[in-house]
Amino acid sequence: MNENGKTPETSENTADPQQANAAQSTAGPSVGGEGDALSALAAENAELKDRTLRVMAEMENLRRRTEKEIRDAKQYSVAGFARDMLAVTDNLRRALESLSSDARDSADEAMKGLIAGVEMTEREMLNQLEKHGVKKLDPQGQKFDPHFHQAMFEVPNPSIPANTVVQVMQAGYTIGDRVLRPALVGVSKGGPKEAGAANGDAQPGATVDKTA
Repeated sequence: MNENGKTPETSENTADPQQANAAQSTAGPSVGGEGDALSALAAENAELKDRTLRVMAEMENLRRRTEKEIRDAKQYSVAGFARDMLAVTDNLRRALESLSSDARDSADEAMKGLIAGVEMTEREMLNQLEKHGVKKLDPQGQKFDPHFHQAMFEVPNPSIPANTVVQVMQAGYTIGDRVLRPALVGVSKGGPKEAGAANGDAQPGATVDKTA
């Protein structure tokens, strides 16, 4: 107690309130503020990562599409020329088929040489076409497939499964996975269903005939 009988105030009670607030403000950001900043940075990082992955996926898809377009352009650019060359191949085949077995057997050496030359020319033509992705279709005895064959007539024959190719009037050709020219065929009618058709099985690209 002092001379007046009063107890002197402590330093804590006499501290300046403004100085206390200033001390709190200089103590640094609160823990809650740091957490919010980290959450914002994490969200921004996740968004940037997602955008990067999307751009990379789009670029990969673009690369694949471009490669496919280039392959198709190379493969199918000769389709028109190859289709025109089929007429030459057809004429070579007709020339060979016009000769009967007797005519071949009785032909002299010159004629036999000519026949052999036509056969070699036909084989070479087919080989050159095949080098460019053109393949000949020979569907004799196969199940009729509307994707590759064009039916010209029907042949009633109960001993042969229905929708079987029994005659090929004109050979068909494909280029790559496309039909360059369908085969003109005659198909059987009235026979039993094939075992594969009854079980719902068919060759790739074939259509099972449910009405036979």
